[in-house]
Amino acid sequence: MCEGCARARASRLGESDVMRMDAGGNKNKQNKGLKRSTGLVLLGSLIGVVAGIGAFTFFYAEGLSYMSSDSKVCVNCHIMQPQYDSWQKSSHHAVAGCADCHLPHGFVGKWLAKAENGYHHSVAFTLQNFQEPIRIKPKNSRILQATCLECHGDLVHAQTSVGREDSQQCVHCHRSVGHGDAVGLGR
Repeated sequence: MCEGCARARASRLGESDVMRMDAGGNKNKQNKGLKRSTGLVLLGSLIGVVAGIGAFTFFYAEGLSYMSSDSKVCVNCHIMQPQYDSWQKSSHHAVAGCADCHLPHGFVGKWLAKAENGYHHSVAFTLQNFQEPIRIKPKNSRILQATCLECHGDLVHAQTSVGREDSQQCVHCHRSVGHGDAVGLGR
């Protein structure tokens, strides 16, 4: 559109419409603003939905309880009830809880293990793709062995080669220490 035609058209349309049109007579500034605000609304909605689902899941799964070291937390998931019941009858019940044996004792290691296990447990239980009976994973088995040695290392060090890479795990001989008899655990 020529400059003269654009001026003539602008005088007919009024000043507010002229502000929204470019030299070609298009309403670019208005469309750009509308697209941007629509994008922001969609982005905000997406963030809100994700945050809402996350908050609901955290509340429903009693997520705050996992910040403690209370052994009752382990039975938030009904699948762990046999392990909890057998621990209550075990020789270590009065002196060690679940976290004492199954998590590193250092601050950073404990919270990293909690986060990693929490993620893997929530995925496994949500998707129902875990092995029954539940078996300890190799990484968690190493943590368990290290905590056994942290408490009992002086006692066993002089008697055996426990602690070396090629040595037998403590639970090989002392399987019932943490969870009592294996009866009823699917073993």
